[in-house]
Amino acid sequence: MTILTETNELAAACRRMAKHDFVTVDTEFMRETTFWPRLCLIQIASPDEAVIVDPLADGLSLDPFFRLMKNENVIKVFHAARQDIEIMHHLGGLVPHPVFDTQVAAMVSGFGEAISYDQLVHRITGHRIDKTSRFTDWSKRPLSKRQIDYAEADVTHLREVYASLAETLDAKGRSEWVREEMDILTSPDTYRQHPEDAWKRLKMRVRKPRELAVMREVAAWRETEAQARDVPRNRILKDDAIYEIAAQQPKDRGGLGGLRAIPKGFERSKASEEILAAVGRGMAIADDDLPRLPRTRHKANGTGATVDLLKVLLKMTGEAHGVAPKVIATVDELEAIAVDDNADVPALHGWRRELFGDKAIRLKHGQLALAIARNNVVAIKRPGGKRD
Repeated sequence: MTILTETNELAAACRRMAKHDFVTVDTEFMRETTFWPRLCLIQIASPDEAVIVDPLADGLSLDPFFRLMKNENVIKVFHAARQDIEIMHHLGGLVPHPVFDTQVAAMVSGFGEAISYDQLVHRITGHRIDKTSRFTDWSKRPLSKRQIDYAEADVTHLREVYASLAETLDAKGRSEWVREEMDILTSPDTYRQHPEDAWKRLKMRVRKPRELAVMREVAAWRETEAQARDVPRNRILKDDAIYEIAAQQPKDRGGLGGLRAIPKGFERSKASEEILAAVGRGMAIADDDLPRLPRTRHKANGTGATVDLLKVLLKMTGEAHGVAPKVIATVDELEAIAVDDNADVPALHGWRRELFGDKAIRLKHGQLALAIARNNVVAIKRPGGKRD
């Protein structure tokens, strides 16, 4: 296996790979002590070669790799692509395109919703991947033979997995389904880190709009600080501290230092001034402009039984078509449909509506019934079903 440490070697390899219709790609990274993932290794394979790129090598430029990732004539094949793409967006300011994610493809091709990459490889190719190197320190040099073999296997087996899944999708007429999912995966908006939205990562422990306003401001401050210093969010301020600050709304350093979740002496730091300023911004918002508490569920009285029936229909649909139910609809979406026929959820758009959404609406209004036949749940049409 070739390990590339020179820019000219990488450029030559990328030129060769750009002649093919697709390349398989994987990365190894670490982020335990940083906000942004630290890229430690890149693996790339075309139909006739495979290379490992060492991004930690002195003087190596990743520009040739980024150009390959932007090449519209080459499909970039990943498994569970989101974190790999996040790294490329951060380091290279780009989102690879076009992309094929074998994790998504597997979920709409009959492999279930929980199959791992090594299980998928075994099911399709018969090979088994040695997983013992998965959580090793990829930043240490030199790499061990076991690490190199593991890294190589990730992209060489991926070639066979891609070919098999692409063929299955074509045979089942589901290639467009995966392309729709790739539109979301390759949207730059998916990878932009907006500090003002950082509060959405937190559990909704606040109960009042004013508390939410303060939590939003403090979470945005923490996100900005963590990005700038490239450290994990909890190194700046723990989640529990944000919840307590939002509830207590301290006005000065003494009030901040008196909170149980604040480390001793923290109130004397520069960060305490910035946190108090964030609290002040939240408190200064006019009552009429306060954010609304989000509804975590689209619940309404009397929809519990409807949601339960929709869950049965969802499971039945997934089993009948060999599609992982969670790809078709989430519980939140089912609750939204139970309340509103026109809910703006993915399950009521595109292929999902054709496969499941229309049936869900008909079931909700009595135009479709569920029954058991030969130990299987089946749907029965009921013409003239009663509409509410």
